[in-house]
Formats: sequence, structure tokens, C-alpha cells
Amino acid sequence: MSKHLSLLSIILISFSFLNLNAQKTYDFKFQNPELDFNLRVDDLISRLTIQEKTKLMLSDSPPIEQLGIPSYNWWNECLHGVGRAGRATVFPQAIGLAATFDDELAFEVATAISDEARAKHHAALKKGSREQYTGLTFWTPNINIFRDPRWGRGQETYGEDVLLTSKMGTAFVKGLQGNNPKYLKTSACAKHFAVHSGPEETRHEIDVLPNEKNMREIYFPAFKTLVDNGVESVMCAYNRLKGSPCCGSSFLLNNILRNEWGFKGHIVSDCGALDDFWRFHKVTKDPVESAAMAANAGVNLNCGSIYSNLADAVRQGMVSEAQLNNILKPLLLTRFKLGMFDPEEMVPYSTIPVSKVNCKEHIALSHKVAAKIDGFYLQNKKQTIY
Repeated sequence: MSKHLSLLSIILISFSFLNLNAQKTYDFKFQNPELDFNLRVDDLISRLTIQEKTKLMLSDSPPIEQLGIPSYNWWNECLHGVGRAGRATVFPQAIGLAATFDDELAFEVATAISDEARAKHHAALKKGSREQYTGLTFWTPNINIFRDPRWGRGQETYGEDVLLTSKMGTAFVKGLQGNNPKYLKTSACAKHFAVHSGPEETRHEIDVLPNEKNMREIYFPAFKTLVDNGVESVMCAYNRLKGSPCCGSSFLLNNILRNEWGFKGHIVSDCGALDDFWRFHKVTKDPVESAAMAANAGVNLNCGSIYSNLADAVRQGMVSEAQLNNILKPLLLTRFKLGMFDPEEMVPYSTIPVSKVNCKEHIALSHKVAAKIDGFYLQNKKQTIY
């Protein structure tokens, strides 16, 4: 008899819990984790003022306190390990990883990095920290084609081969973003779009003039491949392309990226790139015009401060509020897909323990990559100098 009573008690308690959960009410629709992300984002946008919308489009995004939206710093890096946020496993540079010609190994590395990223992020939240380099939006990988030895950042890339860059970049993105059907593990970013391969010294002012064949066969394919494979973000570059700054180019960001390739994620400017519009490229007269140019081209996120002038651009009729809503939506969708507005227990990646950070398994993986790189060079029978 007592066993039957115990079973009945468990059933009643379970039903009570489910009933309470079903009856839970929310102040706003966007807070309800049972609703579709698109509906939640639309609801959130409908509650924001123009000024609040523009604040959410800054890389150092302040809180919207009356709606319970926490601050968020979008800038994080993980080209070969979680960067600038304390202890983490350091893997060989991207150019070395590419020398293995092993995209499965690249996937393993990125998976280990995203494990550590999630663990560090949730540990920071528990301490109340939302500082730079604690977030889940990583401006990685760098898939520019390394054709100019004067470029001092070539080690960040996968080299000069288009196919290899596409394969390694795709594997890295998949390892960073995970395979959950609802939530992103982290957000990866294909950078720097487009034709951004040095020299470094003139990157803020140069106008690059590739022909159509070079653009389509060398500089664009890796980006298209990553878009086809679901990369969440694309970073536009500092330079001009055929007269237009990349971050103000409707040809690049609307015609190619959005319309031709069907990119659905968010576009982030390289840091300070929108300042270059009026300071160096001289295509706008001031920060307000620069903000309008970028917004109308489709830049969702400004790494920098130019978008603090975006509300003025709307008031002056340079940008419509409808366009503001259009470019804010993909940005907020990324935050929702990362689980930032849902209870942690609903997000599967939130349980990755801090013990994963710089763990023995990840250190061993780093050594495995390094050994494979060494093996590649040591077996060079012609003794060619690299």
C-alpha cells in the first residue's frame, strides 16, 4: 500500500510542477523561451526606442534596464585558443594548422576551443562579469587569402590556397558553433570581407581593384563556402573595394552576401572601420553620414562608436526606422540563439565545466597538432627551405 501511495505522490508532484511551469507568466513575449526566436525578437524590437535600438548595435552594448536586457560586449577572439581572458589551451597558429591539411583535426581543435569558451563564459556570468573577452561571439576564423608576404597577419590565415582555406574554415566554424538544432555553442565569424590581404600599413585607406575573375575565383569562394555552411557572422574589412569602403558597400553586403549567397546572420564592422569612411577614405563628411552609409549598406554591428550617431541619422532622414529594425533583427537573433535570454538549464552548453579549460585532453590535442605539423616539414625529402 505504501509503495502505491509513494508512486501516486510522485505523479501528483510531477503534474503539479508541470502545471506551475505551464502557468508561468512573463512580462514580455520575448522573455518566453517556448516561443519562436523570430517572434521573440520582433516583440523585443517593438518595445525599443530608436536610441535603445542603436545602443544594441554597438560592440560594447549597454543594458536596457527597463526591459531587463543585460549589457554585452561582442568582441572576443579565438584564432588558436580562447584569447585575452586568462588561462586557456593554446593551439598552433592557423597557418600551422593548415599545414596539416586535416580538416577533421581543425574541427577537433575548434570543438575544444568552444568547450573552453562556454565554460569561461558561464563562470564569468556566475561572478557577475560581462567584460570584454568573456562573451560567446568570436571573430574567428580569418579566411583571407594570404598572397602578399608584406602582410604581418598572414599567420592568422590558412594560407594562399582557396580550397584548403574553405575546408579548414568550414571545419573550424562547425567546431565553434556546435550542432544543436536550437542553440549555438558560440558564434563564429568569417573575416575580413573582402580582398583584405595586406599590406597592413595602408589597410585603412587603400582602394583594391581586383578584376572580376580574381574576385570570384580567389577572394570570394571561402566566404561563400562558410556562408553555405551556416557561419553566423561576417566581418567587413577596412579597405575600399573598387571605390567603396567594404563596410559601406551595398554591392558586397547586400548584392553578394545577402541576396546572391543568402546570408542570414549578422555583419560586424572591423574595429574602427566606420571611422575610416570620413577620416581616411573621405567618402562621407562626418560620423553621422558614416553611420548612415554603413546602416544602409546593411552593417548590423559596429565595432567602435560611430553607431552612437545613428539615432541622429534617423532623425535627419538619412536612415529609416524600418531599416534600423531590419539590421537590428539578425543581431538580436544571434543573442537569442546563443541562449542569452533563456534559463541556463535550457541551454545544453551551459553545463560544460571549468575543468575543461586547459585540461590534459586539450593540451594533448595541441601537442598532436604540433607533432603533425613537425612531421609534415621533417618528411620534406627535397629539403626545400620553407
